Amino acid sequence: MLALLPLMLERVGLLIIVAFLLSRMRSFRLVIHNEHGLTAKVTMIVIFGLFGIISNYTGVAIGHGVITSQNWVTDIYRTNAIANTRIMGVAIGGLLGGPIVGIGVGLIAGLHRLYLGGFTATACAFSTILAGIVTGFLGRKFKIQEENAHWKAVMIGILMECAQMGIILVVAKPYQEALHLVELIAVPMIVINAFGTLIFLMIIQGIFLEEERTRALQTHKALYIAQQTLPFFRQGLKVDSCTKAAEIILKWTNADAISITDKHKVLAHVGAGSDHHVPLGNMATQLTKNVLEQGRVVIAKNAEEIKCWKDHCPLHAAIVLPLKVHSQTVGVLKLYFRNESRLNQVEQELAEGLGKLFSDQLEVAEAEAQRRLLKDAEIKALQAQVHPHFLFNAINTISSLIRTDADSARKLLIKLSTFFRSNLQGARQMLIPLEKELEHVEAYLSLEQARFPDRYNVEINILPPLEKVLIPPFTLQPLVENAIRYAFPKNKKGTVKISAFEKDGKMILLTEDNGNGIPLERLEILGNQTVESSEGTGTALWNIKTRIEEIYGQEAIFQIISNPKNGTKVLIEMPLRDSYWGEEDVKSVYCG
Repeated sequence: MLALLPLMLERVGLLIIVAFLLSRMRSFRLVIHNEHGLTAKVTMIVIFGLFGIISNYTGVAIGHGVITSQNWVTDIYRTNAIANTRIMGVAIGGLLGGPIVGIGVGLIAGLHRLYLGGFTATACAFSTILAGIVTGFLGRKFKIQEENAHWKAVMIGILMECAQMGIILVVAKPYQEALHLVELIAVPMIVINAFGTLIFLMIIQGIFLEEERTRALQTHKALYIAQQTLPFFRQGLKVDSCTKAAEIILKWTNADAISITDKHKVLAHVGAGSDHHVPLGNMATQLTKNVLEQGRVVIAKNAEEIKCWKDHCPLHAAIVLPLKVHSQTVGVLKLYFRNESRLNQVEQELAEGLGKLFSDQLEVAEAEAQRRLLKDAEIKALQAQVHPHFLFNAINTISSLIRTDADSARKLLIKLSTFFRSNLQGARQMLIPLEKELEHVEAYLSLEQARFPDRYNVEINILPPLEKVLIPPFTLQPLVENAIRYAFPKNKKGTVKISAFEKDGKMILLTEDNGNGIPLERLEILGNQTVESSEGTGTALWNIKTRIEEIYGQEAIFQIISNPKNGTKVLIEMPLRDSYWGEEDVKSVYCG
């Protein structure tokens, strides 16, 4: 028994070497990863079936309790048997591939063992097929990626070997020879097969762990590159932004050149071949045109497939990826290589990941552009809400004053100019200083008070330092206009208060009136959606709230507080962080 151990170890070592060499082969790795496909299952049956055949041939021949041969076993005497590692390959194949693979491997190894002969041929063939069936069905629940999977496999392998010993005792004749054989080979075969199974499974697990580590590194690299290029791709497909993005991609990949195009021309090319792959020039390769037309990833392994118009182009391999926005190809990303060997599977997966991420970034860029256009349209719609009669009434008021008080008429004309200039400036700016918004409010109030003197009183209480704080345009003026137009009955003098103060790192803007207030059912809607009403649509309030939330997020508060007959308050809170402009910035706004 002890003499058999090193011989069995030698045999299992041979199989482990073969397993290790297989694990280095890309084709074997693909089979292991795709074990559920029919082609993969057939391949696994062949591979592990060969393991079973090799195990039979490399077995140690035993006759009457004595080792009779250590050479390659091609046939076995009728009274002899062999000790081998056949069950190991069958069990691993079944666990990895499931019932089809297990049964297939078991049949190949078992029938081959039956062909070799010997008094245990039938018992060994039956036990081998049984092991394939059992491990195949156990393989349905077996997950090689689990932390303790190899120990489970070892225990299954031990049980299969024990089952084989039991079948030999039951089936093989004469019984005394079978018993003597089992006493000699049981321990070595169980120990060595368990050891071989452990090593083999650890090699297979190593494949998965290596792939996971590689994917993790590639994912980290892809996300890092995407993060670095995000500010540029969010600007859309433009020459400057694409050039900067291409430089970043070139730095963090193994590519020799990076090119980015839109549907018609090259936008950026950095790296090798820059002498003829020129930005804003025509497409240099037929390969790019094909990807634009087909909308799928294309890999070129030689210069002929790239089809560059220039002879002796240094770029001999490429992966070209479509950049898509809403499933429409809007451009391509190209990774070029001087040597085909540099375009390996890792680079392909990285490139494909980047292509998808960049496509997402372009979609975000388009969505932001659409949002800005929509917001511009909303602001223009807000401007259009200026009652048409307001302009006519203002002109009529000024016209009347020209005859009686020319100086007042001139001042009102300046206020009217200021009012409409503020409208135009607000449409072009996302944020303006509070003092500019107050100018807008004061211009509006001056024109209204000229028409209705002593109709209402306006109180403004703003701390001077807060006048430089940036706020969205059309924040206060619509609130004041709403109060004047809707809050006060004609027979009551109204008061509107505007105040701003700092609290807990935030600026509080507060407009108050002592008018009619807002009914409760209407109060729940205002600011959250527009309404249809003879008293207004609520668009101004909804627009103000939406813009503040988009700019400041959860740090902003927009609240309407009102009671019928007791007036209305509109409270706006916005963070003061990064909200002050420098002197030069303020001057630029004042200068228009």
